[in-house]
Amino acid sequence: MSQSALKNRMRWMLAASTMAFCIALGTIPSQAEDRVVVVPLGGQRGAPVAKTGQTTSYRTGDDGDLQKGVSVSGRFKDNGNGTVTDGLTGLIWLKNGQCTQFFSGDTTGLNYRPWADAIDAANQLASGYCGLLDGSKAGDWRLPNRKELDSLLDLGRAYPALPAGCPLTNFGSFWSSTTNVASTGRAWLVDLQSGDVFNDPKSDTYYVRAVRGGQ
Repeated sequence: MSQSALKNRMRWMLAASTMAFCIALGTIPSQAEDRVVVVPLGGQRGAPVAKTGQTTSYRTGDDGDLQKGVSVSGRFKDNGNGTVTDGLTGLIWLKNGQCTQFFSGDTTGLNYRPWADAIDAANQLASGYCGLLDGSKAGDWRLPNRKELDSLLDLGRAYPALPAGCPLTNFGSFWSSTTNVASTGRAWLVDLQSGDVFNDPKSDTYYVRAVRGGQ
């Protein structure tokens, strides 16, 4: 077989393999353009899920009995500059959960804010405010989404519902940036005291804690 014919055959085999893979995914080549598909090795799919922290069992086969998930020893690191790094998620949290001035001209004197104002405060946060000495600038920080706030919870503890040794301060109910799509005038909150997750009207006022990093 000539070199030219071999190249054409290889192109045909690649095209056929791509089509078969797209069909298996339930898509077509035109839809698959510009997508990156990661195929895990070893026949496993998806990312690991963190342990809930619950170790007491209330029935055989429950969470406390099986304790499925991953954990990290020495999970939280106080960086000494107003930030705390989570070694499990890689997220960097604002340590101070009671900050009242997130940016120049922020004169509310309160941490509690309505949802839209909470988003604006987190987006404008920068080094020099809220005890930050990390060199960050406005736009580096944001209001965490619901799953990011959920990731802080240790469901084996309450009051506060945070892992032992977690250096974050203030454990009230914090706004997430996630809207309740069943009622878009409401947004999700996570209570770091009780571990409750709930939603309330965006006009209500709750605590603000900023985060940066993540995928």
